[in-house]
Amino acid sequence: MAGAVKPNIVVAGAGSVGCYIGGCLAEAGRNVTLLLRPSLAGIIASHGLRLSDLTGADRTLPSSAIRLATDPAAAFAEADIVLVTVKCGDTAAMARLIGEHAPDGVTVVSLQNGVGNVDTLLAHAGGTGRIVAGMVPFNVVQTHGDGGAVRFHRATSGTILIGSGQAGLKDMLDVPPAKVAEHADMPGVLWSKLLRNLNNALVALSDLPLATQLSDKRWRRILARQIAEALRVLKAAGVEPARMEGLAPKMIPRVLRLPDWLFRRVAARMLAVDPQARSSMWEDLARGRATEIDYLQGAVLALAREHAVRAPVTEGIVRLVKQAEAARAGSPGLGADALERAIR
Repeated sequence: MAGAVKPNIVVAGAGSVGCYIGGCLAEAGRNVTLLLRPSLAGIIASHGLRLSDLTGADRTLPSSAIRLATDPAAAFAEADIVLVTVKCGDTAAMARLIGEHAPDGVTVVSLQNGVGNVDTLLAHAGGTGRIVAGMVPFNVVQTHGDGGAVRFHRATSGTILIGSGQAGLKDMLDVPPAKVAEHADMPGVLWSKLLRNLNNALVALSDLPLATQLSDKRWRRILARQIAEALRVLKAAGVEPARMEGLAPKMIPRVLRLPDWLFRRVAARMLAVDPQARSSMWEDLARGRATEIDYLQGAVLALAREHAVRAPVTEGIVRLVKQAEAARAGSPGLGADALERAIR
């Protein structure tokens, strides 16, 4: 980025999170290109990019404020910064495109779930430029109106974190309301985020909005079992999840098991979400797509096998999500009691 007054920022694989972050950057005057599907590009070109959040902010960015691309070669040709927002299963393919088309010296930032994306990017695009780990703490809900702009709604809060030591990168990406900060322990941050993302599968299996699900102790108890099991696996592997905003990771299972009335008081931040927010895994099931279960619960199981630690709750959740994927009928709408019986 040295010498560049306004670096060219490309959001690679712009879906819900990518369009929201890219829109916020463009709104703040950054040069932004969204690399996205032709169908979504066409809607944004015609109606603009609508951004909203749980504070009540709601505005539409004109399509003239942002560049839309469907061709990776054209999108990456003059990129200075690439923000990778594809699902984990698509990381290798996107990395190869970056390696093929982006100029030398490009900075590539992974803003994805899971813990292995940086290694994948290094393997396929590491010779092109710098690879930086990142973490997006909030979820974004994408909704399509009747003939109007697609709405990208940030339904939860939090600050985006990126690896420290990249001169100028944080300042270039840090814009309201998509705030960015640096963190010295990104591997720990990614594992900490993964622990919280274990709930994605429960939201997907229950068909409940996140706030409704977290308000029910029966569902929180299942999530607490998952996280406690994962923490035992991480301890055996010598992995220390980092403390981010809110609770220390080891305290999360204890807080989740509190009675409903006390949980609402102690964990108000956890419940500060849009009433209709669900998880990206729920959206994947609804649209008949493969989920990221292999990169979330699957990462825990891989460590468990490596260190000979039993993880039956995690195995059960993976089995149920795989069954829902195969059925291609959306969320199975399981109740908490039924799910408890299925994973015993």
